[in-house]
Amino acid sequence: VMLSESGGRSVQAGGSLTPSCQLTAATGANLCGEVCVGWVSQAPGKERLGVAFIYTGGGSSYYVRSAQGRFTISPDDAKNTVHLLMKSLKPEESGMYYCAAGEGVCYSDHEKPERYDYWGQGTQVTVTS
Repeated sequence: VMLSESGGRSVQAGGSLTPSCQLTAATGANLCGEVCVGWVSQAPGKERLGVAFIYTGGGSSYYVRSAQGRFTISPDDAKNTVHLLMKSLKPEESGMYYCAAGEGVCYSDHEKPERYDYWGQGTQVTVTS
């Protein structure tokens, strides 16, 4: 599985951003129905933390407490893409945002980076005050 992020940029505090993650299987198969896809953030000098994740085969999405009510993760099966709508962004949410995928359904501990098998290169999000 290959993952490619796009859509990161600089935005003012309080603004919105929607990075996207393109999923590609080596065999060319549609994987959107088979994996748990998460967005994992890493602020400078800090560890990675999953902020939102969803099983693209259907079911609930999960969000860390700080993201609840402001972030929305949504798959686009037709395009093998998963989007992350982020609203009311804060300067402390600046950092690299990685798309990651793990085989099978999502569990609440998919906040942990070690739950993921595949990673993208990341896209930079900068929130200015």
